Amino acid sequence: MSQRPLWAPWRMEYVSASAAPGCIFCEPEAEQSDRERLVLWRGQQVFCLLNRYPYAPGHLMIAPFAHSARVEDLPAETQAELMGSIGVASRILAKAYAADGLNVGANLGRAAGAGFAEHLHFHLVPRWVGDTNFMTVVGELRVIPEHLERIYEELVQHFRELDS
Repeated sequence: MSQRPLWAPWRMEYVSASAAPGCIFCEPEAEQSDRERLVLWRGQQVFCLLNRYPYAPGHLMIAPFAHSARVEDLPAETQAELMGSIGVASRILAKAYAADGLNVGANLGRAAGAGFAEHLHFHLVPRWVGDTNFMTVVGELRVIPEHLERIYEELVQHFRELDS
């Protein structure tokens, strides 16, 4: 039996992203639309976007507009909005995906595993009982069964309901 490769052409963009200059959270708004950047919602101090390289469908990130590596360096109102937004996004993911659980976390600093250590951000990853299988454990691959554009369209509607 011959082995067949797993075709994942989007991976090269991910591999080369760490070498790209600038901050992915601070890209000028005029260059790309929210849809192109996968921004789902903008608050006063923070925003929410889909992770372009998700661990699971619905993998979100919430970051402050301010370029800061440390939570304690943010003003109190930004910290409050950041935590409140995590709660709101958690409810939206529960409603949209009926997940059995949710991983919420931040890797603060390069030593903690942050890919973009200069701009703090929180990850919200929906989880389901049994979602860890041989592809993740043995193959060290993640299979996302839904296209990112479809995930965006579904979730952005839930965030738009917040403003209405």
